[in-house]
Amino acid sequence: MKILGISAFYHDSAAAIIEDGHILAAAQEERFTRKKHDASFPVNAVRFCLEYAGTSINDLDAIAFYDKPLLKFERLLETYYAFAPKGIASFIKAIPVWLNEKMFLKRLIYTELGKVQSFDKKKVRFLFPEHHLSHAASAFYPSRFEESAILTIDGVGEWATASICHGKGKDIKILKELQFPHSVGLLYSAFTYYLGFRVNSGEYKLMGLAPYGNPEAESVRKYIQLIKDNLINIHDDGSVWLNQSYFNYATGLKMVKEKKWEQVFGFPKRSPESELEQHHCDLGLAIQQVTEEIVGLMAKEARRLTGSEHLCMAGGVALNCVANGKLLSSGTFKDIFIQPAAGDAGGALGAALAAYHIYFEQERSGTTDMDYMQGSYLGPEFAGAEVEKMARRYKAKYTRYPDFGALCDLVAGYIDEGKAIGWMQGKMEFGPRALGGRSILGDPRNPEMQKKLNLKIKYRESFRPFAPSVLTEDCATYFDHQGISPYMLLVMPVQESRRNPLPENYHHGNLKEKLYFKRSDLPAITHIDFSARIQTVHRETNPRYWQLIDAFKKRTGYGIIVNTSFNVRGEPIVCDPDDAYRCFMRTEMDVLVIDNYVFIKPEQPEWLEKDNWQEEFVLD
Repeated sequence: MKILGISAFYHDSAAAIIEDGHILAAAQEERFTRKKHDASFPVNAVRFCLEYAGTSINDLDAIAFYDKPLLKFERLLETYYAFAPKGIASFIKAIPVWLNEKMFLKRLIYTELGKVQSFDKKKVRFLFPEHHLSHAASAFYPSRFEESAILTIDGVGEWATASICHGKGKDIKILKELQFPHSVGLLYSAFTYYLGFRVNSGEYKLMGLAPYGNPEAESVRKYIQLIKDNLINIHDDGSVWLNQSYFNYATGLKMVKEKKWEQVFGFPKRSPESELEQHHCDLGLAIQQVTEEIVGLMAKEARRLTGSEHLCMAGGVALNCVANGKLLSSGTFKDIFIQPAAGDAGGALGAALAAYHIYFEQERSGTTDMDYMQGSYLGPEFAGAEVEKMARRYKAKYTRYPDFGALCDLVAGYIDEGKAIGWMQGKMEFGPRALGGRSILGDPRNPEMQKKLNLKIKYRESFRPFAPSVLTEDCATYFDHQGISPYMLLVMPVQESRRNPLPENYHHGNLKEKLYFKRSDLPAITHIDFSARIQTVHRETNPRYWQLIDAFKKRTGYGIIVNTSFNVRGEPIVCDPDDAYRCFMRTEMDVLVIDNYVFIKPEQPEWLEKDNWQEEFVLD
């Protein structure tokens, strides 16, 4: 039984295909179109999934779309009616789009699928699971748990903004939901907007900015109290009530009512790209702590309702790795599995899995020590002929190393010398994190590496941290974490023994003074609060990446390297060799490795294409 799952028309469109409950392939549309967070119908991702599965649209048992568009349309109409006459400008702008993309969705899907291949409409069976059920299915069914609590938290689906479910065998039962307009995800996005970052894109920047807030400062405590006094009521079960007189997302064209927020917090909305001041950092820390409190309460309620020792998580808020790390450390649950494509892209996979297990009533099968996501390496892969074809197109110079072990020794040496490596191996990752398939790598011991990667390669804000990839068997050597974190979705403390003492008045210094203080023997991956967003690398799921890090360990004694996504700021992660070479040449990256092919920057022909990535890609 083959089922295609699709998510589209909001952000992070994607497609996934499963066969008899086994995940075959999944990819986001942005990787093919080169438009970050592309919301268009995933024509390219669908084509890839069908080709990988060796099937056609006519041969599919079902096509599952990740939400119920008519319920969304109902929410839109009821919301505008409830807030009338406010929001008329937004209503006039939104209705034509909704009529086309939501009311007549089947017709639109037929049209878009026709761009992939011709098919018989009579043979197509459409299924429309609810948005949060798709999220829940994406987390529970690929997990190794036979039974689990499931917590999904995002901006909004149809009506639900968070849900608590109980998964058991092939069944998922929805136990409790939080309804729009009251939303933890939209609350966090509102602060993302107010602090000068892009909504649905910059939330991870806010998470990275928060540790620059002064945890000892009275201002942080004051901001938390102002948030609770004016914007939100938090109940014991984690449900929230948002004071809509301060927000504008329900019917307006902006997230918040800026003048009212300025009256509350004492400073105006930050302009994008303007200098970050301490009050911005302190407010970022305040909303991060409020979010962690809410997530913790929701998790306790999920434990109470289900009695389960295990938790599965999905939805955009599940990408908040700081909250995830603190939730795991709290001991509320024995173990946690987080869907690596936790946002809307993962809804495509969840929709397909929900169709298989719930609609077609198929049992789950098999056991595994980790999970069924296969390391999240579910996208296209390129090697050999495709790499050489790219090299001929650009007249690129390369050396091919038939012995991959020798290649790893070579690249480990380059990393040890302080070089930045573009690393493209095997299948592309599904989800927002680069996990060693499409990564830029560096030496975590190098105190200049964070600055080099941010300013000369990624071209992004200097405060943004980098994640470590660590051999799973060595994780506890570097971090206060005894488990695994294969998808870079947990932030955990660096071991105390590796930390350097902080100077006096450290927390009162400005952002740059804090940033460039050497905090540990791994300065490139130790964030300002002595934490790191960990990726444990497993030989079973990515043997090539594991082999490279092991080669670095044999050379230096450190089984850990810096890993950041292979792209420049505002660009989707690279997909194919052409994307990789263009990114390599338009930045100050030193070495590019694709499959067994090594490209050295000084050996390449002069790059004559206009370096217009800042115009080509909208800043994130």
